Amino acid sequence: MKMLINVPETVVADALRGMAAAHPGLNVDVERRVVVRRDAPVAGKVGLVSGGGSGHEPLHAGFVGAGMLDAACPGEVFTSPVPDQMVRAAVAVDSGRGVLFVVKNYTGDVLNFNMAAELAEDEGVQVARVLVNDDVAVTDSLYTAGRRGTGATLFVEKIAGAAAEAGAPLERVEAVARRVNEASRSFGVALAACTTPAKGSPTFDLPAGELELGVGIHGEPGRERRAMMTSGEIADVAVEAVLEELGAGGPVLVLVNGAGGTPLLELYGFAGEVHRVLRERGVPVARTLVGNYVTSLDMAGASVTLCRVDDELLRLWDAPVCTPALRWGC
Repeated sequence: MKMLINVPETVVADALRGMAAAHPGLNVDVERRVVVRRDAPVAGKVGLVSGGGSGHEPLHAGFVGAGMLDAACPGEVFTSPVPDQMVRAAVAVDSGRGVLFVVKNYTGDVLNFNMAAELAEDEGVQVARVLVNDDVAVTDSLYTAGRRGTGATLFVEKIAGAAAEAGAPLERVEAVARRVNEASRSFGVALAACTTPAKGSPTFDLPAGELELGVGIHGEPGRERRAMMTSGEIADVAVEAVLEELGAGGPVLVLVNGAGGTPLLELYGFAGEVHRVLRERGVPVARTLVGNYVTSLDMAGASVTLCRVDDELLRLWDAPVCTPALRWGC
């Protein structure tokens, strides 16, 4: 496989150096693997910290900035960051009002963030934690006990980030984050496997003419494999699976998320089909976001995330955000 890298061993460090060069509003510690907004800690503000394995860019470091995360901790490719990174991030962003850890539900992330919370509290930082577990495809998987954390991570980080930016106390920011997670569900599909730099070949075998319904963001198996389907047929399956667990309610935020290797031409076409299914089901759409936000290296495919919103959550979603990968109202 051809990749635009030097050597696999330095791919994360090289990417962080490039991020530092491209985004001077970030303080990027390449050696200790922490990305912090340059104005942190912001006086009177709850800090938001997240992180996870690299390979899912722009998640999480691309969402560091005003209105979203205060810091992110990138691990090696598809590997959890370590507690020392998380403690360093928490100390760097704590203004005295506490820090919220946003944690995707993968075993390594959960264990390390839990340990980091204890260590940070030993340093005098008050820490709350919110677990993101939105993926409806499977109950347990290769890396997870319970539902996996996927596209709803963006919704949690954005909406909780807006609450924190507005000066909400830690318990309120935590409650908003939990509410968003509980109101969100996701379903993904793979058309081709991803390739990690270390392996240099596809991480799983997906024969030509087949797709994986319910794939995880590390290439974990989904619900089933089927012969290739049209965009409309995939939207029928994905939206139905999400709505089955999300239940009835009000309007939704829609995230049509690319897995990393699917062109925007296809993603926008898929978004149109997702809207069609929602319209047929009588589900009003409040806002739609289309693009590569929670990726799996070069995997071809997409995911659908829906979040039920009310006026408060929609106001927080619309609030200004100024990060490398998500920007409006700046």
